[in-house]
Amino acid sequence: MRKLKIIWALVLSCSFFLSQGSHAERFELTTESYPPFNMLARNNEITGISTDIVRELFARQQFEYDISLLPWNRAYAMALDTPKTGVFSTTRTPEREALFKWVSPIALNNWVFLSLKERNIQLNSLEDAKQYRIGGYRGDAAALFLEKQGFKLDLVSRDELNAVKLARKRIDLWATGHLLGPYIAKMQKVKGLTESLTFKETVMGIAFHPDTPSNLINDLNLSLQNMYEDGTVEKIYARYR
Repeated sequence: MRKLKIIWALVLSCSFFLSQGSHAERFELTTESYPPFNMLARNNEITGISTDIVRELFARQQFEYDISLLPWNRAYAMALDTPKTGVFSTTRTPEREALFKWVSPIALNNWVFLSLKERNIQLNSLEDAKQYRIGGYRGDAAALFLEKQGFKLDLVSRDELNAVKLARKRIDLWATGHLLGPYIAKMQKVKGLTESLTFKETVMGIAFHPDTPSNLINDLNLSLQNMYEDGTVEKIYARYR
């Protein structure tokens, strides 16, 4: 959590201004199944670390909103195409920075290579991984990053398929989030995994269509900052530990 607070000092280096009449605003929010950050509970309610943060954030601003759980590519496209639509938990990359207006950081998400312990795959650098078969999923920021670095990935449409492929030794490494991968593996009853390398530390946030009014984005960022300062974000994280 200390890292998130440090990031806040960088993200919020400029002053924000309060908006007028904001209570009447309504947003469309999209997300994907990316546990434990966003996921569908047994009662069909969308929940998770990021979702709980977003719900509290919007409650504080008294903004009305709807949340839809969609395939990632569709969720992402809606935020690109539709004003006052936001997609979370979106990794904040240089390629995406100018495409959206951002409310962040919602969470830190380390990208890791998971492998079978029995394989004893030890990596000292990203370059070391190029000799292995690597699984990722289409549209994922980690997969896009690796492809840009010259990696050829075995891509699937749903990340849980990679847990099964790793267990069956159809891939050697699984590129995933440090919390997401172990969670998915547990749900798929895949055991005996280990981290071979953390290859990037990333920040996730809500990415809003660029035509979303800046004063509304500023209000949300101010409320998010207050949630870090008053301990609300830490309490939400604690629910999922």
